[in-house]
Amino acid sequence: MKELKFNVLQNPHGILYDPVSISGALDSYMINKRYEPSDLFQLNDLWHSWQHHSQFSAVEQVEVLNRINASQASAHDFINGLDWLVVSVGSAFHYVLKQGNIPVANCHKAASVLFKKELLDIEVIREVLGNAIQELKLLSPHVRIILTVSPVRHIRDGLEQNNRSKARLLEAVHSLTGQFAHVYYFPAYEILIDELRDYRFYKKDLVHPDDMASQYIFEKFAGSFIDKDANQLMQQVNGILAAVKHTPFHKDSVDYKVFKKNQLEKIVGLQKAFPFLDLSAEIISFQS
Repeated sequence: MKELKFNVLQNPHGILYDPVSISGALDSYMINKRYEPSDLFQLNDLWHSWQHHSQFSAVEQVEVLNRINASQASAHDFINGLDWLVVSVGSAFHYVLKQGNIPVANCHKAASVLFKKELLDIEVIREVLGNAIQELKLLSPHVRIILTVSPVRHIRDGLEQNNRSKARLLEAVHSLTGQFAHVYYFPAYEILIDELRDYRFYKKDLVHPDDMASQYIFEKFAGSFIDKDANQLMQQVNGILAAVKHTPFHKDSVDYKVFKKNQLEKIVGLQKAFPFLDLSAEIISFQS
């Protein structure tokens, strides 16, 4: 969606998997939480946050704090007046740091003996996500929320435990769609596991969907949640993106110069009709 020029903010904490971590992150955006040095810890010469993905980790503590708090501020600004929120829960397993009983979103490859691993009850999942949904509704009254369960299997938990985990997530999110009129469910899990069950739709690890499966699922998503006019605009933008990726045999030919001129005119016309589109990168590409 970001590539297609939708106004999207994705994973301000980095990738999160369990409902407790996701809800905690949403809460932190709503109150614009500022992280302090005491929220960080040092491991293997790097500073980390237990609540954030390792993409925020760095050698210098101040750099980590600056990255995290800049992302927090951006998320807080974005979440005010939010139209849509998409939450994809991946696992019902949650980790807690034994020392201090601190909920952990990312273990950063610390020794497993430091943590308690818990399989969240359905009621706990419903409660933490439900509370975040209610708080967000107060902050952004027009928000609509799409819940989905990631079809990526957590093989490290074992197939049996993975299925127990996914079953709890599915039951909880379906319960929430019945509880709140502005909450919807998108069946990404069912599409990949049942409709695209052949392994030709998976990457080599046989766990993650490949590009063909991802595109198929996105088309299903667009058909469900993106209206006709936006879909038509999306196709026009997609055509421009495809043109940018086009590699000519002869870049100095008259035909290619005409091609670039035509694409520039098309982009300028599209931006005049839809001023919210940011096609500056594409303009630069065809001007160069």
